[in-house]
Amino acid sequence: MSTADWLPDGFNIQRIATNDTHLSVAVGGSGPVLVLLHGWPQTSRAWARVLPDLARTHTVVVPDLRGTGASDRPDDGYAKTNQADDIRGILKALDLRGPVAVAGHDIGSMIALAWAAAHPEDVSHLVLIDAFLPGLDLEAAMNVAEGGMWHFGFFMTPHLPEMLFDGHELEFVTATFTAMSNPGTFTDEDLAAYAREYTGRERLRGGFAHYRTLLDDGRENRALLSHRHLSMPVLAIGTTFSGTATAKVLRPYADDVQEAVAPTGHFVVEEDPAWFVAALDDFLTPTRL
Repeated sequence: MSTADWLPDGFNIQRIATNDTHLSVAVGGSGPVLVLLHGWPQTSRAWARVLPDLARTHTVVVPDLRGTGASDRPDDGYAKTNQADDIRGILKALDLRGPVAVAGHDIGSMIALAWAAAHPEDVSHLVLIDAFLPGLDLEAAMNVAEGGMWHFGFFMTPHLPEMLFDGHELEFVTATFTAMSNPGTFTDEDLAAYAREYTGRERLRGGFAHYRTLLDDGRENRALLSHRHLSMPVLAIGTTFSGTATAKVLRPYADDVQEAVAPTGHFVVEEDPAWFVAALDDFLTPTRL
């Protein structure tokens, strides 16, 4: 039986030792392996609305990233290539062999890209959902002097964000999620659940730690992609806010980039799960085992 009330039947949660930490991982379904990597400030719960459909055709592996949810919150190790090693260790522990399809949203997209760049032999299909990518377009997006987004630099500052957000987690989650999604996407229960996962300075620190490696992540991505192209098919999913921007920045670095624009805000999977399942199915179907 699941230990999370949002998980559909047929999924169970395991706690897996990997890469000098422990991650909480939901696993269900059967067929080719599909790894789903959530963004911030979310947990594996972000995929709840699509798991029943995806599990009909895939073995679906859904971790809480290090620093989030029921996973450990180590002091370091948040570089995106190192977190890719977290996921590689999970697959080894589960005796699931690759190459595998991987889909990431937001921070999860950054990890998925780093994984594909560092270990292309592991990844059969790469899906990146509405994210700026370190080393490609993130640095320009976080340049406030040119109109970039202020929050990247703020979240990268040690200690201060935890101090200011402490006690205001639900307010922040509510304001952020509702501003960046179609009305009615998230229930009060959803918002409260996500806020609980980031309540208190230690949980907040685990979340912000994903941001505090971004400049190094960019340098690492540029080095990796300077001497190899991504050979696997890539699906870059944009939104009504971002359009096809991610596909455009990826094309110099990948052999086969397909693009799609979801009729949603930032939280594609939760705003329109049917659209996402159909887009993913179309992308994966030609080589489905």
